[in-house]
Formats: sequence, structure tokens, C-alpha cells
Amino acid sequence: MEQAPIEQTAVLAAVDEARTNLRQRRIVDAGIAVQGSMNTMSAVEYLRRRDIGAAVIERVLLEPHRRRSRS
Repeated sequence: MEQAPIEQTAVLAAVDEARTNLRQRRIVDAGIAVQGSMNTMSAVEYLRRRDIGAAVIERVLLEPHRRRSRS
């Protein structure tokens, strides 16, 4: 059974968002690793150059207790 065009659009949007979220998660994880192996400023620059928002950078690097838990 074929999906209606609106349903297909919603599914494609959800897949695209999941892909973006996965990409951002991998970048943030790598930024946290940079912080651990080098320093916070290097991690900030790494994340900024990959278009991670300032609020996310601040939260994950300066407030580790506020990081989202891994499931």
C-alpha cells in the first residue's frame, strides 16, 4: 500500500532530521574527546568549525552534568 504524499513528506523529514541529529551527536562526541585529550579551547574551536551551536557547546563542554544520557 502506498503512502499519501503528505505522509511520505513527513517520513522523509523525520529521516532527514534523524540523520542530522546522528551527525551532530558524532561531532559533539568527538568534541568531548578533543576536550579530554587536548583542552577546552581546542574542543570549542573543533565544534564551532562544524557548525555546532554556542548553547550546545557550552552545555556539553562546561556543564558535563547536563549532557544527555546515552541510551
